[in-house]
Amino acid sequence: MLAPDAALNFARPVPADGYAWWYLDALSDDGEHGLVIIAFIGSVFSPYYAYARRRGPTNPEHYCAINVALKSRRQQRWAMTERGAARLARSDEVLVIGPSALHATADSLRIDIDEVCAPLPFRLRGRVEVQGIGPGLGPYALDGDAAHLWQPIAPTARVTVDFTQPGARWSGHGYLDTNRGQLPLERSFRGWHWSRMRLPDGSGRLLYDVDALDGRGALLALDIDRDGVARHGDAPPPRVLAKSRWGIERVTRAAPDTQVDVLDTLEDAPFYARSTLRTTVAGVPSEAVHESLSLRRFVAPWVQFMLPFRMPRSPW
Repeated sequence: MLAPDAALNFARPVPADGYAWWYLDALSDDGEHGLVIIAFIGSVFSPYYAYARRRGPTNPEHYCAINVALKSRRQQRWAMTERGAARLARSDEVLVIGPSALHATADSLRIDIDEVCAPLPFRLRGRVEVQGIGPGLGPYALDGDAAHLWQPIAPTARVTVDFTQPGARWSGHGYLDTNRGQLPLERSFRGWHWSRMRLPDGSGRLLYDVDALDGRGALLALDIDRDGVARHGDAPPPRVLAKSRWGIERVTRAAPDTQVDVLDTLEDAPFYARSTLRTTVAGVPSEAVHESLSLRRFVAPWVQFMLPFRMPRSPW
């Protein structure tokens, strides 16, 4: 772990060719709904940013986006429109990208969403409230040179969701973190597997299993108590899960005698999969949000060709 750092600091400088993002996921108490929101400065999965970097050092503020994935058993909405620096405004407590914004206080976060899906132009408009934000944990280095940092902010948060388009009102448990880096992900990593698990008593576990190009990727296992205090644990052996429909390999870590099941796939893309799992931590049944990312797949020419159809860039 590196020296402590302010977690929700939207004004933090982002270097040329680098990135910063703030990630939230939430699952409803009844298990019927899921939500993911990611706010990017220097959108790491942007084909436009990747193209610009090939021509020389690039200002990440020209490639910003808010990604929203809202899912229920009846419908799914997904949006990620990229915008330039003219539509970015930020301070320590506020991040505005286009018509959407994040507003932080000492112990909470409000996210106002106003986005349009692609390729079908469904509207995504609503408000999300996150409670239980503390000073944050870490940051933790994901690579041997500490060029990529991960910092959990609210590993056991409480989230309230109120969308008017489409109509969706619910509350549930959530997780909030931030990542930042000095260079593109694909220059350092082949990919990773990450998960956050929530136990019935409000405690949890975080796992980050990073496959670095130089073999020095992090393997982090953090046990989080109900007060948000973290301690390092031992990472269990790897467990191979069913591949996604796009053929993304999903791997988690679990004790040998533990049953792990994929309950649902929240997002299924050509280079990543985000899923919900049923597993057990220290003998206690738990629910997990799991992510597998393949950067080798991300840089494939056919994936780069497809991305603009799902990630349009707005001229305003």
